Amino acid sequence: MGAGAGSYEPRDRDVTPVEPSATMRAQRPAGLAPAVDATAESLPFDDDTFDAAMTTFSVHQWGDLAAGLAEVRRVTRGPVVVLTCDPALLERFWLAEYAPEVIATEARRYPESEVIGTLLGRGAVVGSVPIPLDCTDGFGEAYDGRPERLLEPEVRAAMSAWSFVGDAVHARFVRDLGADLGSGAWDARPGHLRTQPTFEGSLVLVVAG
Repeated sequence: MGAGAGSYEPRDRDVTPVEPSATMRAQRPAGLAPAVDATAESLPFDDDTFDAAMTTFSVHQWGDLAAGLAEVRRVTRGPVVVLTCDPALLERFWLAEYAPEVIATEARRYPESEVIGTLLGRGAVVGSVPIPLDCTDGFGEAYDGRPERLLEPEVRAAMSAWSFVGDAVHARFVRDLGADLGSGAWDARPGHLRTQPTFEGSLVLVVAG
């Protein structure tokens, strides 16, 4: 669900991608299966069609979370896996000190992981997903140990949360973080993250059998 351009799709499985955005479907490389034009809330498949279902960073964009998860559950006879962010854990990221508006924006967008688990049922469990220091994905917490990267406008532009805050927030963030990096104040506080192999932030995996 929410397959996008296919970045998260396993290459060793028979995958049926679902993506409602024509723009994202057009970006899929030739080697991947064409994506079905549908939303999670209205899936054009029979009951118990799939062995398993997966969605990554998409449930917060669904128009009706309960309806979407019910549909995913309906068409899946096996496990359902949801990779998402838990809003209750966002404050773990040092960004909350420099751009609380961004954290607040993310917290409003993401549903609580316990809610997702309850809606999915079947003994759903929630587990933390450690983020590696050299994570190549471009979401915010991937740069927990590489703060200089967040000073780059193009890096922030790749994160949707930053599009919801004004230029003044961007300017203040760059000024304050830049000053603290220059003075060593940042390294004196969360600087240990530069060498910490993983960071346990808000990234969680909800798995329902």
